[in-house]
Amino acid sequence: MKDSRLKLAAGYVGLIIISIMFIVPFVWLIRSALMDLSQIFVMPPEWIPHPFRWDNFTRALTVLPFGTFFVNTLVIVISTLIGTVVTSTIAAFGFSRIQWKGRDIVFAILLSSMMLPSAVTMIPSFLGWKWLGFYDTFYPLIAPSFFGGGMFNIFLLRQFYMGIPKDFDEAAVVDGATYFQIYARIILPLSRSAVIVVALFTFLASWNDFMGPLIYLKSDSRFTLALGLQMFQGTYSAQWDLLMAASAAVVLPCVIVFLIGQRYFLEGITLTGLKG
Repeated sequence: MKDSRLKLAAGYVGLIIISIMFIVPFVWLIRSALMDLSQIFVMPPEWIPHPFRWDNFTRALTVLPFGTFFVNTLVIVISTLIGTVVTSTIAAFGFSRIQWKGRDIVFAILLSSMMLPSAVTMIPSFLGWKWLGFYDTFYPLIAPSFFGGGMFNIFLLRQFYMGIPKDFDEAAVVDGATYFQIYARIILPLSRSAVIVVALFTFLASWNDFMGPLIYLKSDSRFTLALGLQMFQGTYSAQWDLLMAASAAVVLPCVIVFLIGQRYFLEGITLTGLKG
C-alpha cells in the first residue's frame, strides 16, 4: 500500500513538473506582452506587469495590416476544415464499413505515404501548382483538403469506425438504407468525438501553418497571420513588447479553441482504438 502511494505521489510530482515546463513559456509570453520594454529583461524577473500596458496590443496590431492577415487565415482555415472533415470521414467510411476488392491493399499503400517526409514532395508539389497557374493563390493551401483530408485523419477515423458494431449497418440495410444514409445517420452521429479531434488537429495545423503560405504566397495582401508575424519580427525585432503582444494575439485563438474542445479531444483520443 505504501509503495503504491509513493508511486502515485511520484507520478503527480512528475506531471506537475512537466506542466510547469509547458506553462512557464506561455506565462512569460503573456506577461511580456503586457509590460514595457524596460521591464521584460529585468533581473530578477518581474512576473506581474506594473503598469499593465494594454496598448501594446493596439500598437502591435496596427503597424501591419493584421486585419487582412486574419481574414486570409480565416478563409484558409475554414475552407480546409470543411474539406478535411467531409472527405476524411467519407474516405474512412469506405475503408472501414464497405467491403470491396483490394480495400486493405489500397489502404496499406496509402498508409505508407505517411512515412514519406514532406520535404520530398515539397518541390514537385510547388512545380505542379505553379504549372497549373495557382502560385500566389490560396488554392494550393485549400484544395488538398478536399481530396481525402490527409492520411492520418483517415487512419484515425477508420480505427474509430471499426469499433462501431456492424450490426447497425446490417439493420439499416435490412430497412432499405443506402451506404450514404448509413454514413450520415448512423456513423457520423456515433463518431462525433473522433470527428471533433480531426477538426481540432486540422484547425491547429492550418492556423499555425508557416511553410505552406511561405512557399505559395508572394503578395503581402494574401499573407496569413504566420507570415505577418514573421514580417513583424523582421521589422520590429528589437521591440520585444510589441512582438510578444502580436504573438499572444496570434496564439490566443488556438488556446480558446482547445479549451472549448478539450473534453471531446480527450474523449476522442481515448475511444479511438488501434484495431487492424
